[in-house]
Amino acid sequence: MAPRRFHEQFDQIQRSMPDVPLAMGPDDSAEFFYEKGVVLARDGEEARLVEDTVRTHFTQAPGLTADHVRRASPETNRTGITRIRVGDPGQGDRTGDPAVAHAMRALREHEGRAGRRLVSRNHVVSIAVNACPGDEPVPAPLTAGTNPAPADAAYDADTAVGVMVVDNGLTHDYRAVPLLAHTEGDVQAGETDEQGVLRQYAGHGTFIAGLLAAVAPNTDITVKGTLNDAGAVLESDFGHRLFEAVDAGGWPDIISLSAGTSNGRTDGLLGLDAFMRELRSRGTLLVAAAGNNASATPFWPAAYADLPGYAESVLSVGALRGDGEHGACFSNHGAWVKAYAPGERLTGVLTGFRAPVPYVYQHSTYDACRFGFTYACTCQSPRHTGVLSEGQDGAPGKPDQVMFEGYAHWSGTSFATPLAAGMVAAHMTAHKERDPRAARRKLLRANTGYAEVRGAHVPALRPPTWSPVPVERFAPA
Repeated sequence: MAPRRFHEQFDQIQRSMPDVPLAMGPDDSAEFFYEKGVVLARDGEEARLVEDTVRTHFTQAPGLTADHVRRASPETNRTGITRIRVGDPGQGDRTGDPAVAHAMRALREHEGRAGRRLVSRNHVVSIAVNACPGDEPVPAPLTAGTNPAPADAAYDADTAVGVMVVDNGLTHDYRAVPLLAHTEGDVQAGETDEQGVLRQYAGHGTFIAGLLAAVAPNTDITVKGTLNDAGAVLESDFGHRLFEAVDAGGWPDIISLSAGTSNGRTDGLLGLDAFMRELRSRGTLLVAAAGNNASATPFWPAAYADLPGYAESVLSVGALRGDGEHGACFSNHGAWVKAYAPGERLTGVLTGFRAPVPYVYQHSTYDACRFGFTYACTCQSPRHTGVLSEGQDGAPGKPDQVMFEGYAHWSGTSFATPLAAGMVAAHMTAHKERDPRAARRKLLRANTGYAEVRGAHVPALRPPTWSPVPVERFAPA
């Protein structure tokens, strides 16, 4: 039986949120996760309209009850969003929630008259999803150094570009790494389990910070532990946590964000509206990962880059494969992805610099690319057997364990994103540019690098110190 990566990740995220029953959506497929029995609406009049409409609909529809329609949170959330309970979270199963589906349908006519969305599922936002990075980390020798290699540029506290990484924090030994001398932030809680084994996603924020520091040494990097529960957070909490991050450290020049979700819509996340509007009024540039679903479906918040009014304040980043010539098999794509950067088999800082740290793989590799590509992608190479896959019926093999002693190879749009953010920051330093949005615009305008992604000619941001990784091709089955 082939691994079922999306379902494996659902189980893991559900375990990390034991008090939040989850389902997969939309109703006819499995593309994202959301909270069962709850919908979101804007505080005030719209929330009251949603409550009244859903209650009336449930009363009139056979087999439904209005007993659960009630306010699930007060109108005090800074994001301007109210959670409304519309059903029993115990009903339905992981493949869908009938109560939420009926509530969404009940509002269609009102939304048509209003000309905008009034209600939303409460999606799970997670570390650049499918629902995970493009693969799991692989140990790399300390002698290899990082790829990209550290750029030859001096650090100057007076001109350093401020970059905030919104992720899952830093590993405990990050201060042992000279590359991260100008990095600070939240140290990740629960980095290892009771047996001292590294948890999945641990080191994600550290890896991102190391890539940023390598591409743009003249940066002050702050890593926030915003996504510390298996790299996931509910949409209703996400905007609030982003506000908390910028309130604590101030609005930086650049935010590097390697998390998001699709939602089957083309108008953004309801729970993120307030934060995105404030971002637009600030000078900060949001550089966001396009996601790892191998899909053209918009992935938020990266896809805000394609919405009116956000082109200057958001840069969406897809991933190139190891040689940098084509898109990585897992990378999302489409007109809403504004730039691509290397994102496969990068080498960076993880953990184990002071003492080796064991890691047990969670997902088994596939016999062939799960997205249909014919090169030796991370779906299938290097081979390993994982705990979550091995637990499926008929899945053979014992989970593989490795030891990390500092560096790792890792893939995903999660990691293409800090390369792009670093190139914007490096452009600011090189050209004495203090406006990150102007630097983004000028960098893309001057860029002469292109790659081919799904037949399209796309802007490719390749850091000068990045070295291509040879790509082996497999014959089609």
